[in-house]
Parts: sequence; structure tokens; C-alpha cells
Amino acid sequence: MRSETVRVSTGGDEVVHDLTRTCAEFVDGAGDGLLHVFVPHATAGIAIIETGAGSDEDLLAALAELLPADDRWRHRHGSPGHGRSHVMPALVPPYATVPVLAGRLALGTWQSICLVDLNVDNPDRQVRLSLLEG
Repeated sequence: MRSETVRVSTGGDEVVHDLTRTCAEFVDGAGDGLLHVFVPHATAGIAIIETGAGSDEDLLAALAELLPADDRWRHRHGSPGHGRSHVMPALVPPYATVPVLAGRLALGTWQSICLVDLNVDNPDRQVRLSLLEG
């Protein structure tokens, strides 16, 4: 298995950050296998969604509605509503696995691999890419 950690700076805003190009470069030249994308943070997730046509903003809006940034959360350090960031990975898991065929991601036409981060207190993220060739 080949594995590598990439660093992503998400800035001070909630974000859906497209990782597809980084993932495609990582598997380029490989054979067939599985790419596992994992974010080792308690407040971020990985989603496979369409980006650029409003779905990324829709996802953030849906998460804001489901997980409001207010004082209802028991986990209460950092910015207001920080506790919701710790609940989000139950809805947007911290991992995704994508088939790789002949060194190319086997994604659908409009699918992108994205880091979802609501935690504005920690803009520096790591994403582990692991390729299991078979």
C-alpha cells in the first residue's frame, strides 16, 4: 500500500474543498485498486458530491440547518457552535473509498472528492491518501 499525507488550508470560513485533482495526481500511473481518503480530525469529513453548480453551498446550508452554530452544544470551547463540528462527522464521515481503474479515479461524471470543514477555529488540515493496488 502506498500512502501520503497532504496538507490543506481551509481558511477561516466553513468550506467544501475539492480534493479531486490531488487524488487524481496521487493515483496517476497506478494500476487498478482502491483509493482511501481519510481526514484524521474530529471536526471534518469527506464527501463525494458535485461541486461548482451550487451543491457545495447547498451542503453547507443543509449542515447549518441540521447543526446550527449556536449555544445548544455541550462541547463548548472555541467559536460559537463549535460543538456542531464534532457532531458533523457522524453525518459526513471522515473517509471515502473510490475505485481506481488503470490509474484513474472511477468517479461519476459530476462527482468530486471533497473535504468538508465547519471548524473555523482550525484552518490547517491533513488528508491521508492511501492506495491499495490489486
